[in-house]
Amino acid sequence: MTLFAKSHSSRQQIQIKKITDNILVLPNQEYRLILETSSVNFELKSEEEQDVMIDSFQNFLNALPCQIQILVRVREIDIDKYADDVARSKDKEKDPIYRKQIEGYSAFVKKLVTGNSILSRRFYIVLPYHHPDRHEDWKVIKEHLHLNRDIVIKGLERMQMRAKTLTSIEIINLFYSFYNPESVKTQAITKETLSALFKHNYV
Repeated sequence: MTLFAKSHSSRQQIQIKKITDNILVLPNQEYRLILETSSVNFELKSEEEQDVMIDSFQNFLNALPCQIQILVRVREIDIDKYADDVARSKDKEKDPIYRKQIEGYSAFVKKLVTGNSILSRRFYIVLPYHHPDRHEDWKVIKEHLHLNRDIVIKGLERMQMRAKTLTSIEIINLFYSFYNPESVKTQAITKETLSALFKHNYV
């Protein structure tokens, strides 16, 4: 599936030509593959485990097949909807004991978030590829990026971290959340949304 294939001012502004086969295509024959990774709480490790992790990270950096970009995405979680759903579930519960427990939990959640921001952190690794030949075979581009991806993922696994390649839809949602932080809470992008947009020629 090829997405964002047309040229519009908004995409020119953020320098994205298209997203296809889970790969971000930029101007000047630049390509990017994005991995989402898990994290490890370094502070909770013992001193011996920390030393092992430092050595593993050093080996990981030395074995990198290409330059990488590490992106940390910090967002405030909107749990108002969750708290409202919990409160509404009380009305469906017939057992008085469970109703009281739900009511107490709902009050606890609201008190917890009052005056406090609940943050989520997501971690990404961006793998680049560049070739000056604009006519280079797309299959070769994919193979090069996938080879680097496999090397990076194996290195992360040695540090007890998991990683997965972002799909085209997930890449779109990532950029959508950058530029529309409020809208993304109520208008997430799905395959159905994109199909409707392209069908009616809105993009």
